[in-house]
Amino acid sequence: MSKSKKSVTPINLNDPQYYLNRELSWLEFNSRVLHEATDQRTPLLERLKFLAIFTSNLDEFFMVRVAGLKQQVEAKVTQLSPDGRTPQQQLDDIRLALSPQVTKQHQHFEEVLRPLLANHGIHILDYMDLTQKQRNYLDNYFEEQIFPVLTPLAVDPSHPFPFISNLSLNLAVVVKNPETEEEFFARVKVPSVLPRFLPLPPELGVQHNGQPAHWTGVPLEQAIAHNLYSLFAGMNIQEYHPFRITRDADLALEEDEADDLLLAIEQELRKRRLGGSPVRLEILPQTPPAVRSRLLQDLELTQSDIYEVDGLLGLRDLMYFMALPLPELKDPPRQSVVPPRLQWLREPNVDSNVQELEEGKDFFAVIREKDLLVHHPYQSFSSTVVRFITHAAHDPNVLAIKMTLYRTSGDSPIVNALIAAAENGKQVSALVELKARFDEENNIYWARRLERAGVHVVYGLVGLKTHCKTVMVVRREKDRMRRYVHIGTGNYNPKTARLYTDLGLFSCREELGADITDLFNFLTGYSRQKSYRQLLVAPVNMRDRFLALIGREIENAQQGFTGRIVAKMNALVDPQIIATLYEASRAGVQIDLIVRGVCCLRPGLKDISENIRVISIVGRFLEHSRLYYFYNNTQEEIYIGSADWMRRNLDRRVEVITPVKDPDIAKDLQEILGIMLADNRQTWDLQPNGNYIQRRPGDDAPETNSQKTLINMALRSTSIASNLMDSKKNSFYLDN
Repeated sequence: MSKSKKSVTPINLNDPQYYLNRELSWLEFNSRVLHEATDQRTPLLERLKFLAIFTSNLDEFFMVRVAGLKQQVEAKVTQLSPDGRTPQQQLDDIRLALSPQVTKQHQHFEEVLRPLLANHGIHILDYMDLTQKQRNYLDNYFEEQIFPVLTPLAVDPSHPFPFISNLSLNLAVVVKNPETEEEFFARVKVPSVLPRFLPLPPELGVQHNGQPAHWTGVPLEQAIAHNLYSLFAGMNIQEYHPFRITRDADLALEEDEADDLLLAIEQELRKRRLGGSPVRLEILPQTPPAVRSRLLQDLELTQSDIYEVDGLLGLRDLMYFMALPLPELKDPPRQSVVPPRLQWLREPNVDSNVQELEEGKDFFAVIREKDLLVHHPYQSFSSTVVRFITHAAHDPNVLAIKMTLYRTSGDSPIVNALIAAAENGKQVSALVELKARFDEENNIYWARRLERAGVHVVYGLVGLKTHCKTVMVVRREKDRMRRYVHIGTGNYNPKTARLYTDLGLFSCREELGADITDLFNFLTGYSRQKSYRQLLVAPVNMRDRFLALIGREIENAQQGFTGRIVAKMNALVDPQIIATLYEASRAGVQIDLIVRGVCCLRPGLKDISENIRVISIVGRFLEHSRLYYFYNNTQEEIYIGSADWMRRNLDRRVEVITPVKDPDIAKDLQEILGIMLADNRQTWDLQPNGNYIQRRPGDDAPETNSQKTLINMALRSTSIASNLMDSKKNSFYLDN
């Protein structure tokens, strides 16, 4: 019997004051990344890694988000963002928020990390601090290895200002003719084909207690700068100043006007290699006004586009030092484990497509037994997803494989398995998303290779990116056809599967197989499927289904029952979803959101979002899985899939979210959510004003790191399974 229905005072939930700005929220996320570089609890080389990630993230932010805002300003767009800002106001606020972050990044590297690195035998020296022997070595190295690659470009009336490529590091050089006293301006590009950091041989390295340091060297641009006389023979070098520019790198593609999407994207990629309009200029604070003015004028930038960097430019190159063999300065080594149910599988016979795999020992038998959940990187991607597709490619009873590929690695075993399947005579279809940002070129390469092998390759739908992560295998079994599916939250990419947390569900449930069949008909043909049995599919029914799921919690709470939502995603931006969550909070629904990156919802607002809590987890692995839980008046429902709560995911992409029907898997997923909500090491709590505060364990409380907890849980489950396997083997020997 229901309790009395609750009523709330009407409020305009679309009011801009209830929304955080998307761009500023992203900067808050990158600030949390930067914090990992400054946190003394983070191993030293991992701190360098986070500095590099911070820089790489910023580069993409300027190439896409800032570039887009600048285009809106130029087009005189007046439409306000959901939080009530014009494009120009957003650009102004981005600069205001970002400048102190950039200052903090470089100060920390120069004043804290460089000395710490030196204390641990890693010496990133300045050229001016080298001994004469070290200089002689580098000067010879310059003449032999660097000088032939360089091309100095003069700038004068007969030599127009050269094109400066995107993200390139350069030297602005002023030289003087000693005979005429006339000064000239030139540009020297620091070649990206050479290592950014030049190591000295061990015998010339810094010595520690009579032993050479682990690494001693200098930045490449300094070796070039101190040998400029070789490039400008007969001229006097007056001054040089490093600079770096960022250009608009988003593809401008009119799909409906392209007869061949692959060729159209290739043409756009050629434009991207050159880059669009400049959007940022990075220089040193001591760069003189004359050089600044020259660069601004020729690049058609303004003072607001300058970001001063007091130290090395382009710290994304610090990732170089992660290759040093110094495990004591990195996170503890970790081995992904094989899920217990897969530890007894036979490997497929890849040399023969005739011999039947022994019944009960193949991957498909495991899935027939019951659904299987995999959690990467805690559980091995190669021993689960890659193994499944490889089994399918070589199983003689498999007739067809259908798959979506959004991003994959350069040496993808999955693509190789699809090629092997086609060569084995199976019907193989692959939807390769050519519009996956910054992976377009890689995907074009794989698409062509798949086509040459006989795979049916399609490139998605006009106006929509295909972002869903799905595989379907059709297998003949006795007197019936059975469909096996994998639905995941992450890309089919073995490399990122070691760094990103993602979930995947294997199933042979008839309803899911039928839905995935309809989905592929939608993707590859002219089907315009409007309803699905179980799946939430964007842009078809996902938005409405999510709104209905939230609405059901609202109705239950209004009737006096418990309302509860827990959702984990990468970003929460969609205004309609946010407004509906506000309605749920006002009705009394308790809501916990685990949002790694951008979150435009303001939690904790009186009479609006008092029942909403938002956390972000930033740690060793990139939190990438999407997971949605609804209490449903004790009839709990839980979903996983590819979509965040963003407009682009719900309206402009093909996405798939699947319900989890197996009660044991549902409990496992709830446990994962509980572990994350209890984290007090990598978790940040979002405040109503948009700031984040990192959790710290209390005086008597133990530190709880959700990612470490999940690593240990995976290891324990595998250890238990191994012990069971050993006991069964011993029992077998005793019985025989």
